[in-house]
Amino acid sequence: MAITFDKALGIHQHALEARVKRAEVLANNMANADTPGFKARDMDFQAMMQKAQDSMSGFGMEKTHEGHMDTSAGAGDSDLMYRVPNQPSVDGNTVDAQAEQTRFMRNAMDYQASFQFLNSKFTGLTKAIKGE
Repeated sequence: MAITFDKALGIHQHALEARVKRAEVLANNMANADTPGFKARDMDFQAMMQKAQDSMSGFGMEKTHEGHMDTSAGAGDSDLMYRVPNQPSVDGNTVDAQAEQTRFMRNAMDYQASFQFLNSKFTGLTKAIKGE
């Protein structure tokens, strides 16, 4: 029985990809903090992980007819949502710079944790291959 990377690495590779995507979204929010009318966006990490876990288990939704909607992981910006602001500005911008920076730093720490989990998986695989 052959082992695949999906089985060997588990959900950690998907978590790392999700953290990278969220970092891009949060950085875009911070870059547009002074843009009038800009609406802050974010991603639901739990929903992304559930989608990744469903795709790994093989029990995900499948497009069986050409009229069905595409529910695959790469189907547009379905993971992006608009954030409800605590206090929107007069110009319509919903970005709170301090809150975005806090979310970005938390995401960076979570990225490091996901990276360390993935690194430990590779270390374990390397040791298994070498017979250590």
